[in-house]
Parts: sequence; C-alpha cells; structure tokens
Amino acid sequence: MWQYYHSVTLDLEKCKGCTNCIKGCPTEAIRVRNGKAHILENKCIDCGECIRVCPNHAKYAAADSLERLREFKIKVALPAPSFFGQFKEDTSLKSVLSALKKIGFDEVYEVPLAAEEVSVAIKEYIKRHKDVRPLISSSCPAVLRLIQVRFPELIKNIIPIKAPMEIAAKRAKEMLVKAYGLKNEEIGVFFISPCPAKVTSIKQPVGTKRSYVDGVLSIANVYGEVIKNLSSDDEYKTIFGRASGLGIGWGRAGGENLAIGGENHLAVDGINNCIGVLEEIELNKLSDIDYIECQACIGGCIGGALTVENQFVARVRIRRLSEKLGCESSLKRKDVIEGFENGYYSFEEKILPKPSLKLDNDIVRAIQKMEQLEKTLKELPGLDCGSCGSPNCRALAEDIVQGKANETDCVFKLRDKVKQLAAEMLDLSQKLPPTMEKSKGGDIK
Repeated sequence: MWQYYHSVTLDLEKCKGCTNCIKGCPTEAIRVRNGKAHILENKCIDCGECIRVCPNHAKYAAADSLERLREFKIKVALPAPSFFGQFKEDTSLKSVLSALKKIGFDEVYEVPLAAEEVSVAIKEYIKRHKDVRPLISSSCPAVLRLIQVRFPELIKNIIPIKAPMEIAAKRAKEMLVKAYGLKNEEIGVFFISPCPAKVTSIKQPVGTKRSYVDGVLSIANVYGEVIKNLSSDDEYKTIFGRASGLGIGWGRAGGENLAIGGENHLAVDGINNCIGVLEEIELNKLSDIDYIECQACIGGCIGGALTVENQFVARVRIRRLSEKLGCESSLKRKDVIEGFENGYYSFEEKILPKPSLKLDNDIVRAIQKMEQLEKTLKELPGLDCGSCGSPNCRALAEDIVQGKANETDCVFKLRDKVKQLAAEMLDLSQKLPPTMEKSKGGDIK
C-alpha cells in the first residue's frame, strides 16, 4: 500500500471545526467529523489553500528549522526566485545573499540561476518532442500531485524535466565536492520555500528516487532573521555563478514562459484556474498550445502560503528586479544542451497515477457502490452547504457509501427524519391499548 507524506499538518487543539477549510480545498481532501477537521491523505496535494483560509491557524506546514544546519559541515542556502520579492526595492540583492550567510549558511546557490538552465532544457524538449500537445510544466509540485490524483490521463503531458530547486541542489553539491574535496553527506543543502508542496516534493519526490535537497525552510521563518542581518555595505562572494533577470522572473506567474521564450505558450495561476485548464486539456480543447505553465498559487510562487509579502507588491518587485538585472545569462547554452542530451535534467522515474476515489478493490463491488453512490446523491438536497462536514453533497454520498458518514449527517435529511419521528410520536401518544380506550359516553368499552 502506498505511504503518503504530507507537509500540511493539522493542529487539533486549534481546530474549531468551522468548515472553512473543507470549502476551500480544491481536491475535497478535508472532512470535519466530531467537531474537528480531518485531512484525507489520498486526496491532499499540499497546495496550502487550507493554511491560507483557516481563521484559527490550525493548519501549518511542517518545514525544517535553522537548528538543522548544525547537522552538516557545509551549509548551502537555496533561495527560491520568489524569496527576492519579499524585500523592499532599495534592498540590494547582495545584501540579502550576505544576510543568508550571517544566519548560518556557508554558501548560497541562487535557484534563479538553475531556473535559467532549466529554461533552456525545457525549450529543447518542446522543440524535439512534438507528439504530445500541450506539454505541461513540471515546476509546481502541487500541480504535479493534482494531475496524479485527479487527472492521471494527463501524466503523459507533463514535461519530464526536473524543477530548478533540484538542479540547484545538484549543482551546488557537485561544485563543493570538486572545490573542497568534501563528501556529499557533509554538505547540507536547504531550500527556502514559498509553499508546503515543496516540502513534500523533497520528502516524497515525483519523477526521481531521492531529492538532492536535504531540508526546507519556509520563507516566513527565515525572513525575520534575514531582515535583522541586512546591511547596505556588505560584500558578497561565492564560488557559484550569479543569476540574471530571466531566472528571477520565475518567481511570478508568466516568468517561466518569458525565460523559455516562444509565442505559443500559456500561463495559468491559481489552483482552481489550473483545474479548469486541465479539464479543457482532458477534452482535447487546447491541443494547439505548445506549453502550459501551471502555478497552484495565485500570482505564482510569490503568492505561496509560506511567503510574507503581499503577492501584488512582490510581483512588481520581481518584475523590476528582473528588468534591473537584465536578460543576459552567464550560462553557456551549448553546455546546457549537452547536459540535456545526456539526461542531466531529466526525470529518472515514471510518474505514476494516484487515483483518490477507489470505492472497492473488487470491480463488481465497486460498480455496485457507484450505483449506490448515485442513488444516495439523488436523495440529498444538492445544496452543497458543507454543514455535514463534507465539502458538497457528492462528497457526502461518497463518504456514506464508504461507511465514513451517515445520511443523517445532512442537516436537511436529519430535519426530515426528526419531523417524521415527531409525527410518529404524536400519533402514538394519541393511541391507547384497547383495555384503556373510553367510549363517547364515558363508559369503558
């Protein structure tokens, strides 16, 4: 049986059973039972929407802390492109990178630099593989898991290129081993993430056996420490290269397409918008599009649940920083294409589907349960109010068929049942045994 790992975690003590999360979850992965929320492991994609909408802060991402840096001889920070959109425009890039060193890192490998490599690799793949259209970006782990869970027939459309985070970690370790003669296990590489899905993708990678990243720190947890260590007169030195505006632009929606280049591409952000587009791909409506950049968060990674800055402000900052740095990459395109041809950027394993609704292992019983589900659904009011603890009436019908809920969990069915019982009680209260019944004249019959 498949073992799931999820970074999105529930704090039962803080949960008030308010049902906000069940209505906000795009994959219907949350139920409220006995006054507390419950996350269904087989449906959760760790998108972080429940973290965003929970008024009681009962959902959180189980990321690492800076204490983990002590486990390694050399510590490397991998700041996501969206990380640089969290700081005011008068904050220099060098001062941010230098501050990361001050809080405990020995080196910083800019993930935007790896994004530039990946952009070239993606462009080559699109050019050389014309049999499937549209191809779908593999950069957002929440979208990858969404496809596994809800759109398994679209797995073939996913472009099998590793995300910039993985390439950055791989490059950092290779260069440090070569430069200092270190062992891989002595080097700790930590990604500074805008979302919980990245945490999950490291603990349970998609398309590869093992992640090159050793841990994940949330932007929200690192931000305060970085702010305290910012200084305008810092000098920053690194054995790694520096990113251009093309890589930085990956932090906002549309930035990936801009870095790849090409006219027949589409950018979609927001998990519900992604679902709508994936449904259209299922219906073969977008076969004229070459490539689709899908981002689970509104605005792209700058809108992640673990960021601190307003996404609209961060979007402007990322755009202006990208323009300031320019589009002249220090990478040698020839070397990237050679690496692409040798499989350096490619997935090592096939992506497997993980269907979330499996009524029964036996096909006959599964069909019977599906018929029962449809019959149950017709008897429910169809209001999708969520008062039952399931996100909608169909989800409640699924839960009933699987023995995880009762029909009377629906407040409307319960009301009808109470009315029926009340009528029966009234009718019974007006009846007496034959020995106690009185005639109209008052004499006992």
